[in-house]
Amino acid sequence: MPRRQGYALLIALVAGTAALAAAVAFGTSLVAEQRQTPLTGTENHAAARNQAAPAHSTGTWVVTWTGAPVSAEPNAAQGYPGRTIRNIVHTSIGGDAARITLSNLFGAAPLVVDQAAVNTRPVTFRGLPTVTVAAGRQVVSDPVVVPVAPDADLEVTLRTPYAAGPVTQHPNTHQTSYLADADGTWSTTRWRYLTAVDVRNEASAGAIVAIGDSLTAGSGSTTDANSRWPDLLADRLRHRYGVANQGIAGNRLLRDSPLAVNGVRKVGGLSAAGRFERDVLSVAGAKTVIIALGINDVQQSPQETDPQRITAGLRALTERAHARGLRVVGATLTPFRGYRTWTPERDAVRLAVNEEIRSGGIYDAFIDFDRAVRDPYAPDRILPDYDAGDRLHFNDAGYRAMAQAIDLAAVEGIPKADVF
Repeated sequence: MPRRQGYALLIALVAGTAALAAAVAFGTSLVAEQRQTPLTGTENHAAARNQAAPAHSTGTWVVTWTGAPVSAEPNAAQGYPGRTIRNIVHTSIGGDAARITLSNLFGAAPLVVDQAAVNTRPVTFRGLPTVTVAAGRQVVSDPVVVPVAPDADLEVTLRTPYAAGPVTQHPNTHQTSYLADADGTWSTTRWRYLTAVDVRNEASAGAIVAIGDSLTAGSGSTTDANSRWPDLLADRLRHRYGVANQGIAGNRLLRDSPLAVNGVRKVGGLSAAGRFERDVLSVAGAKTVIIALGINDVQQSPQETDPQRITAGLRALTERAHARGLRVVGATLTPFRGYRTWTPERDAVRLAVNEEIRSGGIYDAFIDFDRAVRDPYAPDRILPDYDAGDRLHFNDAGYRAMAQAIDLAAVEGIPKADVF
């Protein structure tokens, strides 16, 4: 069950006037103006023309959780009429109020949500309990006064009364959520429609956004253990920062990932270059971005055989982040010998990318994930104790080693002497 903290006095004081207080104290009208945000993105990416960027956030709002929209859910073309979607997400930073972002990015028809709640506290949209999200768009809710604990599970419920699809989803979440109707409740490992939760936190230093692939999303980690390396980074930072995990399994830096190859379903989605505005630059409170990308460009078909194309793509993301005032920390590419796509030639590309990262020519600082997880006796392989079983992805111990390899001073942009 989601963990809740009391704050009983606060709730009692505001229960009767939550909507009015939200409008006055948190600027409901300003949020509402950005609700049906037009789609933006790179013109030469087909998927980007159907992209909805989350609203920019100001003041004391900071992200506590994200789940990037990946694709339309298979076999859910009609949506879930009359059902309640219970998305369970894990927070990084706490606050005394929350707002949610709902996406209909992959929908072909308007999405109606007639009930929404955060930890059972009703959520409104422009003061109303019902909202319609146009196909390809997203909405940000009104602020709701609800205590949000750091490092805790949070339940965001949504009810969709009418058939409308396809369903915008983030699959392979490594988190148990639920789908309920009059006949019962079923568990799922998909997040549906919900793509961000922001909290009001006046003491927050901001947010760290991790953009990556399955190694950031946590493939191979234990379900409901919250042992992805961004989760463990939030722990190391003592939850003073929001940490947004924008990892997508199969994601590539330079190319969009097809939904299927030779009949095998893939969900890598829009390239990191194409989704960077939406999933990094528009995140509430973002101060630092950690880029952990490139291994799928090396090993997925069609493979990038020129390491300079990959490093140029990484450098372009850094320049875009710098233009918005963000600090950029990048990660070296981890070993994958023993995985079905490994060849000496592809490993040479990986090593060349890592050499350029370590030279300091791409990022403000770097994290040496490669050194942290490789077998010292066979450096082109993952240490067996860290291997999830396929020679590419990590188990909980491997993700722990990755999180421990992160220099907190580099991420926070402060002198090491000030890090505790």
